[in-house]
Amino acid sequence: MDGLEKLIDLMPQFLSDTGKTFYIVGLSMIFGGIGGLIIGTTLYVTRSGGVLANRAVQAIAGFVVNFFRPIPFLIFIAVAQPLARAIVGTGIGDEAAIVAISVAASFGIGRIVEQNLVSVDPGVIEAARAMGAGPWRIIRTVILPEAFGPLILGYTFATIAVIDMSAVAGFIGSGGLGNFAIVYGYRQYNDWATWAAVLIIVIIVSIVQALGNAWSRKVMRR
Repeated sequence: MDGLEKLIDLMPQFLSDTGKTFYIVGLSMIFGGIGGLIIGTTLYVTRSGGVLANRAVQAIAGFVVNFFRPIPFLIFIAVAQPLARAIVGTGIGDEAAIVAISVAASFGIGRIVEQNLVSVDPGVIEAARAMGAGPWRIIRTVILPEAFGPLILGYTFATIAVIDMSAVAGFIGSGGLGNFAIVYGYRQYNDWATWAAVLIIVIIVSIVQALGNAWSRKVMRR
């Protein structure tokens, strides 16, 4: 049986792993996206001159992000296994991968959020202060809405990075297209299976990028 025939026989598994990729990426972006938004906003508002300026909090948050963010994800999976066991009861599989990806993504997204919030016109913030708005109201109604368009592009980039992470997570037994390419492609010397997984990942990434670009343009035109 040649590689293409094997791929046809593996089609149910291929479709299942495609669905698992959406599942892992979706949940990881929800948890990591929320965590990253909190981290990035904290980094921005606590900096000198920020609406909640606090040198100690800014220094601690910056140190934590700078410590964990450069760790290669393949290594970070191993580092995060004890945390995954504490949260979901196992260090392998889909749930463990979601924990590792969510934590890793939150640090990267945090920096993306911070960089996009820096682009907000300080004059808009000062105008809100002059009108008597408090720090939390300024964050909620001025800073985040003003940066919404760039944030969409930032989260689009982060989603693509998380798709890449989900493929790497196949090394700890997580399902998804990465696991399919490793188990049924690389280990069984089936190039058809490997390239089928690659093709679907490329299509997913292209769709995510196109949707993110379109949504961002629509928001920024307003």
